[in-house]
Amino acid sequence: MDRKWISANRLSKEYEIGVKEFVEFAVKNAKDPNRVVCPCLKCCFGKRVREDELEGHLVCNGIDQSYTCWIRHGEKKKGNINFENSSTYASTDFDTDTYEPDRVDEIAKAVEEDLRDCPKMFESLLSDAEKELYNGCTKFTRLSAILKLYNLKASNGWSDKSFTELLTLIKDMLPDDNELPSRTYEAKRILCSIGMSYERIHACPNDCILFRNEYELLKACPKCNVSRYKKKESTPAKVVWYFPIIPRFRRMYRSEEDSKHLTWHADERIRDGMFRHPADSPQWAKIDHEYPEFGIESRNLRLALSTDGMNPHGLQSISHSTWPVILVIYNLPPWLCMKRKFMMLSLLISGPKQPGNDIDVYLTPLIENLKNNQKFSYKER
Repeated sequence: MDRKWISANRLSKEYEIGVKEFVEFAVKNAKDPNRVVCPCLKCCFGKRVREDELEGHLVCNGIDQSYTCWIRHGEKKKGNINFENSSTYASTDFDTDTYEPDRVDEIAKAVEEDLRDCPKMFESLLSDAEKELYNGCTKFTRLSAILKLYNLKASNGWSDKSFTELLTLIKDMLPDDNELPSRTYEAKRILCSIGMSYERIHACPNDCILFRNEYELLKACPKCNVSRYKKKESTPAKVVWYFPIIPRFRRMYRSEEDSKHLTWHADERIRDGMFRHPADSPQWAKIDHEYPEFGIESRNLRLALSTDGMNPHGLQSISHSTWPVILVIYNLPPWLCMKRKFMMLSLLISGPKQPGNDIDVYLTPLIENLKNNQKFSYKER
C-alpha cells in the first residue's frame, strides 16, 4: 500500500483517499472497531477513538509522518512478527485491562548476571522456564503460566487469599501431573529471583539522618539524640525502603525493543515547533547546551522524580502518610512515558508523618546510586 499520502497536503484528494484507506485498514485489524488507536498529531497514539472520529482527527490534525509502518494497527513488520500482539515489554497496547505475554527466555537472560552469586537460584529459574506445565503441554511452561497468572493478580488487585483460591481451582482443572503451585506463597517463591531487590534502611523519627554508612551502628540520632528504636531494640522507629534502579535500567537496555524506545526522542520525534514531549522544551535544549558530552549521546537517560503522600490504611480513621517516590524516564515516547510499567518505584518512606522539607535525607541512597553508576557500561546495550 502506497504511503506517500502521509506527507501530502491535507486538503488534497490524495490525502483524503489515503486517510480512508488507513481507517479501513485500522478498523479491519482492530480488536474493537469502536476503540482504535489514533495516530493524529494531537492524540499522538495516546487515545482510542471510533471509526468516524479517527477519520475526522486525521483530516483535521494530520498524521504522524514517521508512522509509515502501521504496527500499532495490525500490520506485520520484518520476520512476520505482529507487534500489535507481540510479547515485547514495550508493547504500545493502551488497554489497561489486558496483560502482556511473558518473555521467559528474555527474562532468564536478563537475570543471569544478577544471579551470578546464586547459581542454585538461577538453575531453579531456568528449570522452571523449561519445564512443561503438564505432560504434553506445548503452550505454557511452569514459569510462563505463573507469570501470566501473577500478572493478572497484580493488574486487578487480587488479594493473596483470592489468588490462592484461583490457583487451587486451576490446579484441580488441569491434569494430575501438572506443575502449577497451589498457593500464593509457592508462586512468590518461584518468582522472587526475578523481582526487585530492596534495602531496608532505618531512619531517624525526626527525619534527621538515615542510619547507614558512618551512622549504621548508632542506636540514637547524633543530631536530635532520639532513639533509633521503639521500646524493643529489634523494632526500628522509622524505616525507608530503597529499590535499586540500576539493575532495572540494565534490563531495559538488554531488550532490543526497549532500548530502541529509549532513543525515540532523538531518532523518531517530530520536530515542527509543537510542544508534545519534554524533548521539545527549552529546558531540554539548555541541558544539551550546558552539558554537551551528556546531550550528544541519545541513550543517556533523562529522569524525573515525583512523590506524594498516601494513606495505606484506606478509609480507616487513622492519620498516616506514607510517601512513595516514583522515577519517570523522559526518553520514552509520550504513549509510554507515563505508563505504569515504566514508572519505577525507587523509594518508599514510611509514616506516620510526612517528611516535608527533609525529604532530601531520604533521597540520598538514590542520588548516590545514580552518581556512582552514571557511566555504567554500554556493552549490554
